[in-house]
This record gives sequence, structure tokens and C-alpha cells, in this order.
Amino acid sequence: MEQTLGKMLEDTCSRYPDRISFIYKDKTISYAQLDRAVNAFGNRLKALGMAKGDKVAMMLPNIPEFVISYFAILKLGAVAVTINTLSTPHELLYLLDNCDARAFITIPSSAKRFEEIREKLPQCEHLITTDASHGNLSIDGSMEMNAFELDMPKITGDDPAVMIYTSGLTGKPLGAVLTHRNLSTQSLLLEDVCYGTVEDRGLCLIPLFHSFGATVNMLMVLKMGASVVMIDQFNLENIFKTIEEEKVTYIAAVPRVFLGMLLFEGAGHYDTGSLRFCITGGSAIPPEYMPMFEEKFGVTLVQGYGLTEASPVCSVSRIDGVQKPGSIGLPMPGVKVKVHDKTGAPLPAGGLGELLVRGPNIMKGYYKNEKATAEVIKNGWLHTGDLARIDEEGHIFLEGLKKRMIITSGFNVYPAEIENVLRMHPEVEDARVTGREDLMRGEIVRALVIKTQGSSASEKDIMKYCRQYLSSYKSPREVEFVEEFD
Repeated sequence: MEQTLGKMLEDTCSRYPDRISFIYKDKTISYAQLDRAVNAFGNRLKALGMAKGDKVAMMLPNIPEFVISYFAILKLGAVAVTINTLSTPHELLYLLDNCDARAFITIPSSAKRFEEIREKLPQCEHLITTDASHGNLSIDGSMEMNAFELDMPKITGDDPAVMIYTSGLTGKPLGAVLTHRNLSTQSLLLEDVCYGTVEDRGLCLIPLFHSFGATVNMLMVLKMGASVVMIDQFNLENIFKTIEEEKVTYIAAVPRVFLGMLLFEGAGHYDTGSLRFCITGGSAIPPEYMPMFEEKFGVTLVQGYGLTEASPVCSVSRIDGVQKPGSIGLPMPGVKVKVHDKTGAPLPAGGLGELLVRGPNIMKGYYKNEKATAEVIKNGWLHTGDLARIDEEGHIFLEGLKKRMIITSGFNVYPAEIENVLRMHPEVEDARVTGREDLMRGEIVRALVIKTQGSSASEKDIMKYCRQYLSSYKSPREVEFVEEFD
């Protein structure tokens, strides 16, 4: 059988049955327990009729049930569609309809969002919640089944494994289809680039529904037989407390986490000596803060770069290599990069143009959208839409965006999606959305709005309206009424 993600997990579980796979609250989960829970839940999905190629949507926070359901889906040869937990019913309706989901897995408190739209989704037959009282997805509930063996169909590396939605230029999210082989390439980041071992413990801060989170805090860790430390309260004091108590060896997160740690007054009260390295990604961190972080905590902070369409990691600076301020590092092993000018001609070292990426990590394509796929993948090269230059030693420096996009707290936001929602408001004649620089978030969403004649809508009214339809990170944090656009 070809090495697929389900087989990868089976191999690790057979090699390290007694090692800890996950630590969550006061519970530790061994690899043997994880293996049994995945197989048991896989059999439940199979009993519901889920089979190879079916889409099963997941809207789950960072809890062990995310991992159980993710791998249960993959071992059936089905496709896990990982959805942002902040999604509104409006967004959820589009996503579940577009991906042709046959089942939807979520926590009980989020189930009502699905119930609101269920009648419009006839193909999504099953709602599964993590409610332990029903034993639907909880570890204890899965254990009660005694069905700990799961027969896997023939799955190849080119088969779809996961679908992750990313905002599109037109305002409609696109489902990036990632194969088993695409995602398997990411294990190199921890194993080869960061010299990872089974003794590593990663602090799981980035949402696992995000491609970066799934890679650095789940797939890479489980490939090696290392451990994932999950926290249920996301605040700086809890982060430091967890590092000290669980002897965390690495953190991969967005810049605001590391900036927060750097500025946290109580940092000196905690022992962070177990930390071996930290990876920042999702958006650019101001380069002047990197040496400050390294000096304060005595740990190397490396910067990486990626896109959902590339599974996601394309480049990272090396722990034992030259750290160039402002650089997003060197290409990942097996990944090629180049920079082109507007005419498509390759540029020499130092030339500024669009960054192109090629390698085994590049997605299969956008689901049911050949036109959008053809626009970004040409002759095997992924056109990132990011402007960059590459120096003579191969280090990549991002210099801006070719595409109209806002990056806030590591999430990509396309203005067109927000503008479409704003124009739905009966008292909005037109709208234009931009980003404003913000130290902690990178950027925040700002909306310029032209009101209809006689409108009495306030800034708060507009922001409240947006929150009905858009996830909180997409909703404008600032609204300014104008007579016309510049």
C-alpha cells in the first residue's frame, strides 16, 4: 500500500504505542489510544455510508476530536473539508453546498448554525457532534464500540485527502484540494529542517483547520511520534504556564503570539528553557523584533512562508543557517522558486517580481473550478500573487502583494468578499475595503462606505450587519463614511 496519511498514522502507532500523542487539559492520549479511537470513529462513518471520495466537513476547534475525525475520514479514502470555526451560517451554507459535503462534524454549541441552514443542504445527510453524552465522537464514546480495526480501501498519494477553503479574488471562497502526497511533503519541516525527534513537544496554537496549523501541529508531529500539547484557554499567561509545565520544545504561530510573548510583563516568572526553536508564519513579523525575541528567550525564531495552495509551507529560514532580517528563508527541500516580471520572463538575483513556486506540495487544484486553477497554476508553477526578490544565496524577501488582499492575524482576507456583503445592505450605495497596518494583527480591515441618500445608518450598524454574514476576522474593525472614493 502506498504511503498515505492514514498509513503514516498506522505506522507511527505501531512503532510507538505507549508514547504520548496528545496532551489536552489533564488528559494524555497514547498513540495506541489514538489509533483505536480513529479506527472506531472511522467505522461509525462507514456505517453511515461514508466511502472513498465522499466529502466530510469538519468545523472543530483544537481538541483531540479534530485529530480523530480527520484521520478517520482519511483512512476511509474520503476527503476532510476543514472549516473555520468562526464561519457564520451564511458562510457555512456556501461552503457545505460548494464542497458537496455528505456529513458535518462540529461541537454542540456550533450545531445550531448548521440547523439554521440544514433544509437548504439536502445532500448533507448527517450532523455529528462531539457531545460525549451521545458518544458520537468523544474518545470515550469511540472506545465503547470495540471496533478497533478499520479496513482501508486502496488509496494513492494522488488521491484527494483534504479540502481547505481560501478566499478568492472574486469574493467567493475556493476549495483547495490537497492530496495525500502534497501533505506528506510537509513532514520534512520538522524532521529534516528543524532536526525534530520523538522527544519534541509542539504547542498547538494555530487552528488545525488552517493548513499551517494542520501541518506544524499535527501531521509533522504524528509522522515522527512526537507529542502535541493543546490548550483550551488562549492567553499569554496560559501559554507560558503550559511551556513550563509540559516542557514544550517548539512553538509555531503567527507574529502576534511572539510579539505578545515579547511584550508580556510576567514572562520572567516562567521557565521557558525547554524551548528549542520557534517558527513564525502567516504574515510578516517586523524584522526588528526577531533579535529582541531571541535575546529575551534564548531561542531561535525562524520565519516561514506558505500558501494553502502549497500545503502550505514553501520556505523557511534555517535554524543553523544565516538569519537574514526580513527574509522568509530558503525553499523547502524539493521545492523550487523563481521570480518573474510582468511579461513572464525570469529575473536575475535581486530582481523584483511575482514569486512562483513548484514542487510536490502544490495542490491538485480548486474544487470544481478549472478556470481559477488555470489562472494560478501554469506549466506546473504556482503563481503566488506575492511580489518578492531572491538574493544570490537563494534567500527570499517578500516586498508586497500583486493581488488585492489583506492579511490579518495570519488569515487572508479578500476585500471583494466584504464589499459584496456591504453592498447587500439596503442603506449602502457602494463600498471599498482596504487594510490598515496594525502591530499585533499585521493589518486590520477598514471599510469606506458611501451611504444611500437619507440613510441614518451608523458605523456600529454597518459593523453589526457585517458580523451577521462574515467571520469576525473578516468583519471591518473601522468604518468611515465618504461621499466618493479617491
